[in-house]
Amino acid sequence: MGKDVIIACDFDSAEKTLAFLDRFEGKKPFVKIGMELFYAEGPSVVRAIKERGHKIFLDLKLHDIPNTVKKSMAVLSALDVDMVNLHASGTSRMMTAALEGLTRPDGTRPLLIAVTQLTSTDQETMERDLLIHAPIDEVVLHYAENAKNAGLDGVVCSPLEAGKVHARCGASFLTVTPGVRFADGDLGDQKRVMTPAEANRIGSDYIVVGRPITAAPDPVAAYERCVREFTGDAVSFL
Repeated sequence: MGKDVIIACDFDSAEKTLAFLDRFEGKKPFVKIGMELFYAEGPSVVRAIKERGHKIFLDLKLHDIPNTVKKSMAVLSALDVDMVNLHASGTSRMMTAALEGLTRPDGTRPLLIAVTQLTSTDQETMERDLLIHAPIDEVVLHYAENAKNAGLDGVVCSPLEAGKVHARCGASFLTVTPGVRFADGDLGDQKRVMTPAEANRIGSDYIVVGRPITAAPDPVAAYERCVREFTGDAVSFL
């Protein structure tokens, strides 16, 4: 599985999202649909983007009792998305139940990844607000191991932790990393960040990039720059 850039389409309407994707003139970048857009438009926007031929990471970060997550994942699996996620802190039992719900009768399913610690969280806030006093790197790696042992495909983590996750969980265990910014860009509300080139070197498999692309004067050019910096290759929309 090759490296890829996922565009975070964090818009509040289908109209804005589809207008943004129209700028790519028929090309099909991998896109992330998060809570803002999904709560505004519901499953219909997922179907509309899928019908256009895009791969979709549905970023809803499920976290509930195992049975509720299992039933919810069965609903999301029917949307024919390519990747979904949940919070690793929901426990191994919840993650196993999620896999059961996500798997279709024919045995296929989207990729399932677990959020370790959000990239807006640092050591200080983790200790103060969550009362977790272990080093944040070790917390992330422990959550990643739990996800792997539960049968998940990978984790969402900071690019700062991607290489360590691979070292602990294996090269085939996917790392999906937000918190990526251009060297000359604004950090926004992210605290643990890297550039696309740095994320590539340290081992990220997918990077999720939002405002550096969606808020750019020329989003297509920004996307192409991101792909070049992350993969070292010219942009491909295959």
